[in-house]
Amino acid sequence: MGSVKDDRGYNQGFRPSLTLEIRTERRCEYLIQQMDKQEIASILEIGCGTGEMSFLLARKTKMNVLGTDLCLPFIEDAKSKYQLPNLKFRILDFNCPDLGDQKFDYIVGNGILHHLYNNLDMALQNIKALLKENGKIIFLEPNLLNPYCFLIFNSLPIFRKMANLEPNEMAFTKKFIKSLLNRLGYTEIKVEYRDFLLPNTPSFLVNSIIKLGSLFEKTPILKYSSQSIFISAKK
Repeated sequence: MGSVKDDRGYNQGFRPSLTLEIRTERRCEYLIQQMDKQEIASILEIGCGTGEMSFLLARKTKMNVLGTDLCLPFIEDAKSKYQLPNLKFRILDFNCPDLGDQKFDYIVGNGILHHLYNNLDMALQNIKALLKENGKIIFLEPNLLNPYCFLIFNSLPIFRKMANLEPNEMAFTKKFIKSLLNRLGYTEIKVEYRDFLLPNTPSFLVNSIIKLGSLFEKTPILKYSSQSIFISAKK
């Protein structure tokens, strides 16, 4: 399965496939489960890529969704593919975000915080400043304890190069992100080991992996090797 590269040549995801479609849909449902069921609300997605998650959120929740990414070709692709009255896309570098006075009920991301690893303290402070009172963050991030993630992020440099990772991106652990969010004053922090479905899983194995994953998530020791950690917290 091929990868999708940004305009700098780094891998930012996988090319469309049935497995990726199922995985994205499942992750969207997780995000929505962490939200209050209200249509008059706003969602900011950072690192939206070509817009699939922002589109699903806008369609399913009817909330106002702004998808942002620093890659111009991605944003142009998203605008051409997805049009809804409650959906917008724009260029945004989250290392120096400029959204004026806009505030959001929810700020979400699917595999984006680890791209901001070297400036994660500042990024999470920026995110907190963009939340409305009692606003909430919901993120899905690669779990460093997962064998595949450990191999490409924290092993020999050749594996990082093979995966076309950005120089500064780094997966992290539940303990790391929970401690950081607590230090920055977030409340109601919840970090879970979730999801064993990799985007490059052959389609005929998807249902079996989902069933096994659901079991592993409830099993001590095994759950620590999940592909992702799911993060939520309030301002």
